[in-house]
Amino acid sequence: MKTTTISNVKEAIIRFKELDEKICHLNDILSLVSWDQKTKAPKKSASIFASAIGTLSTETFKLAISDEMTELLEYLSLDENSAELELEMAAAVRERKAHSRKLAKIPEAMYKEYSILVSRANAVWEEAREKSDFSIFEETLGKIVSYTKKFIELYGYEGHPYNALLEDYEPGLTVEKLDPLFAELRTRSVALLDRLKRKGAEPAVDFLEADYEIEKQKEFNSFIVPKLGFDMAAGRLDESAHPFAQPINTGDVRLTTRYRLNNMRTAIFGTIHESGHGMYEQGINPDYEGTVLREGASFGIHESQSRFYENFIGRSSSFWNHFYPKLQEHFPEQLKDVELDAFCRGINQVAPSFIRVEADELTYNLHIMVRYEIEKGLFDGSIEVKDLPKVWNEKMNEYLGITPPNDSLGVLQDVHWSFGGFGYFPSYSLGNLYAAQIYYTLKKEHPELESFIEKGELSFIREWLRERIHQYGKLFTPNELIVKATGEELNASYLMNYLEEKYSRVYKLNAV
Repeated sequence: MKTTTISNVKEAIIRFKELDEKICHLNDILSLVSWDQKTKAPKKSASIFASAIGTLSTETFKLAISDEMTELLEYLSLDENSAELELEMAAAVRERKAHSRKLAKIPEAMYKEYSILVSRANAVWEEAREKSDFSIFEETLGKIVSYTKKFIELYGYEGHPYNALLEDYEPGLTVEKLDPLFAELRTRSVALLDRLKRKGAEPAVDFLEADYEIEKQKEFNSFIVPKLGFDMAAGRLDESAHPFAQPINTGDVRLTTRYRLNNMRTAIFGTIHESGHGMYEQGINPDYEGTVLREGASFGIHESQSRFYENFIGRSSSFWNHFYPKLQEHFPEQLKDVELDAFCRGINQVAPSFIRVEADELTYNLHIMVRYEIEKGLFDGSIEVKDLPKVWNEKMNEYLGITPPNDSLGVLQDVHWSFGGFGYFPSYSLGNLYAAQIYYTLKKEHPELESFIEKGELSFIREWLRERIHQYGKLFTPNELIVKATGEELNASYLMNYLEEKYSRVYKLNAV
């Protein structure tokens, strides 16, 4: 019979909290280092950073799978002991147990090697992207894929091997569930896209392609972020090769964006998007600081918040009814002759494009399907790393009818593979689905929503989201949370209904 060093549940809880907090504090430091590496660090520091990150990551790894943590999780999971746990502690044990169970299957040396590899990979990816040359990144990416395949075998899986990766981002999600969901999204999206091309009144967008001074774009972004509800006293906005939000803790959430001279939509909507992520992090119950619960419920739920703000709020005519005059103040020459309605129709143009983060709402999900199909192929053996540029271009042509002219606009545009984020991309489409359902619920409960937005009173929205979603962190599973927030499980019809209604209006289908 196995002996235990734990005398009672109270002692186990105290010891578990201490270990959980230590892991969280190390992860906070890792997050800070990661942000610095991607935004401020000199290029020559990359290898040194990578070694430091590898060392710290290995320390968190060892704590997560330590004998003490394993014993505590087993003890607290016993039926007679788990019954004594409060809701928050039971959730923390659930989350830490799921994470530690997978990590425990990876040899420590392999984990450290992998951590160093992906830490160095970002700089390699940036160089390859800058030079538009996949061959620079190919060897590094090949190693990351090879490690990931080993992890999949160590984890074990049912059905498709990609399921082992999806579980990291959206617990319970499988290829078997995603395939029919994406098939429906694709069918309805392509049908609507065809209607817009054949019968729609194409909005003018030439004014959006003028030169917009970068410094003025930065000024407007600095103005709009706190108006959305992001607390600048608990965060900051910087620039990076790929926009991201990096939470350090609830009092320090860092956003980045990128700027293009002749496309101010990139920075504005990218910034609004990351602000959605940031407000989620800032709204998590501060009592969860130093615990595994101080994270979003899932990547799909997290993306729902960024997509909600970027699209359902940020691209709405109600939003620009209030903020357009301020944008005109920043760009009087470019926008002086552009009426509000023309501006709103322009920023909602549907046009297949190369860059995912700049895609319109309708074609965005098709970008995700390209990545989803490629990732599945990488791990079922039907696609090899060396063939990625060719396969990428073929799938872009198949799904969107366009072929990227170079690697930067194609296979190298996303940062995710450089940090081993396989399984992440489906979260974006799930985020769209969640966001539409959340938006429907908010409007149903508050028919006056548009009037609040038109007045620029956006704190009302943030507080509603904080009450329904943000505060809970990882307390609930994604399915539990969406049911709690909206009253039903994920329902894909809300997104397509929203898109069909919106673009019929933007493209004046009923008047054509």
